[in-house]
Amino acid sequence: MTPSTIRKRLLLAIAACSLVLASGGTAFAQEYPAKPVRLVSPYAPGGSTGVVARILAKKFQDQTGISMVVENRPGAASNIGSDHVAKSTPDGYTLLMGTSSLAINPALYRTMTFDPIKDLAPVVPLITAPNVLAVDASLPVRSVKELIDYARANPGKLNYGSSGNGATNHMAMEMLKTMAGLQITHIPFKGGGEALSALLGGQIQLMFNPASTLQQHHNTGKLRMLAVTSEKRVDGLAVPTVAETLPGFESSVWFGLFAPAGTPAAVVQRVSAEMNKALRDKEVLDVLTTNGMVALGGSPDTMKTMLQKDTVRWGPVVKASGATVD
Repeated sequence: MTPSTIRKRLLLAIAACSLVLASGGTAFAQEYPAKPVRLVSPYAPGGSTGVVARILAKKFQDQTGISMVVENRPGAASNIGSDHVAKSTPDGYTLLMGTSSLAINPALYRTMTFDPIKDLAPVVPLITAPNVLAVDASLPVRSVKELIDYARANPGKLNYGSSGNGATNHMAMEMLKTMAGLQITHIPFKGGGEALSALLGGQIQLMFNPASTLQQHHNTGKLRMLAVTSEKRVDGLAVPTVAETLPGFESSVWFGLFAPAGTPAAVVQRVSAEMNKALRDKEVLDVLTTNGMVALGGSPDTMKTMLQKDTVRWGPVVKASGATVD
């Protein structure tokens, strides 16, 4: 057998293998989902991620006939659950409800066990939600201006809570402190639920948190919502923006869906299509609006760009805050 013949047969064999692999990938994508899908929420139950995860999991099942099970894996400002997904089998059956923390944590943690950009495959941007500035109802302030004036008159006497070091509500308050020149003490908690309980119990005097967790307590007078962190006012929330008092202030949170890196592109596209469809559903939109959230939707590339841009954006804010975690 001549060298040229051997070369031809080798090329034909490689082409045949490629065709088989491509066909197998297509067939796999066509039968996906064939079993229940796990949606990992890297936060404790009861927060805004739970609201979004539950309604989207329900719609996924309605649309595909396959259940999507929400699994909470909280800890380390979302790193524990995110790391679990990043190291899971890349077959589309383990997904992550990621948040803006994926962009913050690389600047916050001295050691990361995974790289959000390299080890996760973006699937679709889901929602954006401003945090809301809330204060203890006994605090004698009813606006951002009054809060700033009170804090300046009482330096170091106010405590604010957060979901933990580097969490979006921590960074939002650090931005407010910097822009307004305030001395307010940070008290980190293990999650937004614990911080909210501390606010309701009078252990802290203020915090940023999603409207979905605050609205009912505002309605009953247990706390007072002062302003939203978005650039513009939000439908369904009868409060102004922080930027109306501090021009240039903006600190919205996004939620996005991610899969382990290496998940077949066809599967990523299928999940993205199902979630984009769910985000247009009236029931979903009503839940989001009620909780002060805005549906996004878009392509995997859109989610990738959002993560990359926010990673660059939040780095300097984390550094200025001085917050670090071993």
